[in-house]
Amino acid sequence: MSRIKNTFAALAEQGKKGLIPFMTAGDPDPARTVEFMHALAAGGADVIELGVPFSDPMADGPVIQASSERALAKGVSLRTVLADVKRFREKDDRTPVVLMGYANPIERMGADAFAVAAKEAGVDGVLVVDYPPEESVAFAEKMRAAGVDPIFLLAPTSTDERIAEVGKIASGYVYYVSLKGVTGAANLDVSSIAGKIPAIKSRVPLPVGVGFGIRDADTARAVAEVSDAVVIGSRIVQLLQQASPEAAAGTLTRFIAEVRQAIDSIGTAAR
Repeated sequence: MSRIKNTFAALAEQGKKGLIPFMTAGDPDPARTVEFMHALAAGGADVIELGVPFSDPMADGPVIQASSERALAKGVSLRTVLADVKRFREKDDRTPVVLMGYANPIERMGADAFAVAAKEAGVDGVLVVDYPPEESVAFAEKMRAAGVDPIFLLAPTSTDERIAEVGKIASGYVYYVSLKGVTGAANLDVSSIAGKIPAIKSRVPLPVGVGFGIRDADTARAVAEVSDAVVIGSRIVQLLQQASPEAAAGTLTRFIAEVRQAIDSIGTAAR
């Protein structure tokens, strides 16, 4: 059983929802990526999504786009990201790590070589934004053969047919994009999310994480009420950019702990 599956099974047993923070590898300081990953885990992250910087993103808003540009300017690449995961694994063999990015770096490395390298580094899942499910059957099979979960996006515009396609090849969890737009947008509508989740659940036998537009503990709690996990990205990138170098790791841990407490209060209130 994969770390991701184990993690969600444990959460379900405890009546809890998952917390999945995203950070861009290499931003603001490539030498501190692993430190910041540990800070997220210390705050209560269940899964860490680690962004692989790319020059031409299609889903990332201005905050994450800028973080990728800064990381690329400092020489961060898919290979350095894999090295960071391997260093993270030296002290943390429990927290799942998912690489989130785009097809080009994987295509340049080669899917077979990437599958091997990801497994050796300790990667648990990979989400490639521009790999549509109907064209990703072979890629998903390679990932699963290497013990890496292929994770896919679903959106408010996803048809029942597209959801079913994802259900056939995804593993670990699926990432539901909560709005029509890019990361960091502010027009989050929790009622529309609640309306879409049942259609996904009926066709995808996996936990559903929701992201895009979740910026604070209150929003995270509201989204966690109707989903299996919440994903927070742009706000974390902003916190790292705004914090002083001395305070950055502590700022991450405190923020994640605050969100953790908020979403855990759902179970407390139910009891």
